[in-house]
Amino acid sequence: SPDVQHVWQYLREFLMDARVMDVPWLLRALIVNFAVLPFRARFSAAAYAKIWTPNGSPLVTTCRRVQGLLEDRLGLPVELGMRYGKPSIASALERLLGHNIDELVAVPLFPHYAISSYETAVARMRELIQEMAPTLSMRVQPPFYDHPAYIGALVATAEPELRRGFDHLLFSFHGLPERHIRKADPSKKQCLVRSDCCEIDGPATPTCYRAQCVRTMKAFVAKAGLGECSFSFAFQSRFGPGRWLQPETFDTIKHLGHQGCKRLVVICPSFVVDCLETLEEIGVRAKELYQNAGGGEFVMVPCLNDHPAWLDALTQMLKEPW
Repeated sequence: SPDVQHVWQYLREFLMDARVMDVPWLLRALIVNFAVLPFRARFSAAAYAKIWTPNGSPLVTTCRRVQGLLEDRLGLPVELGMRYGKPSIASALERLLGHNIDELVAVPLFPHYAISSYETAVARMRELIQEMAPTLSMRVQPPFYDHPAYIGALVATAEPELRRGFDHLLFSFHGLPERHIRKADPSKKQCLVRSDCCEIDGPATPTCYRAQCVRTMKAFVAKAGLGECSFSFAFQSRFGPGRWLQPETFDTIKHLGHQGCKRLVVICPSFVVDCLETLEEIGVRAKELYQNAGGGEFVMVPCLNDHPAWLDALTQMLKEPW
């Protein structure tokens, strides 16, 4: 619920993950419990309250719908597990084990690799498998940032707004601290070291969040046939000190408003389901910022949610040879 106490519990579990806040445990505990939660929990609870529905969290509600639709398509048991909070990965695994399965396919719903999202979800699943069913075989869907079916689903979702025309198309990806990008580079010689680091294939590409975001954007533009249209990318949801990926979404949107952009279309490819970061951060706060800066019409493209093209993409990825 959007109750402050419940949001506090969720944020504590999230921020105490060493892959999210990658500092020593004692320092992390001090920061989270004394510097963050007393202020952040109330702010976040108010933001959640703005988007809450009679059926609960839009994220969970939509994911449950996708779960049921996918189960119908596959004719196999499908369960939903969240890395933090409920429904948990452990509860999902427990229900699946009740079907006497001998193989598990795990699909982290993060299109791009990041230590604080994709990696922590996979690590948690492996921990639980070891505890609950150590002999169970598990396959993990790799990041699908440039998978043709995922790109096709993104374009299909955005197509009605693209067809109406726009002055600028902004791809807003979830932000990351730059140190996470450097930490994920096995070579330590590619990411954020050279100006064209995201344009080349190298040892860091399979784990470079920024490079994968850029490739999603370019694949989308090519698939949609946008040609010479005005588009750019930025990173949202900055949290805490340190240098984060640039440019920042709010700064970019404010700048576009000042420039007199008459119709801004924003798409958030990092998120496959609409959630706090899309519905409130972009749909409410970014829109207000843009219009207060003198911008015109602001349009947020819905996430993939339960769009038929996204269900087709998930089905295709699951049926492909591994």
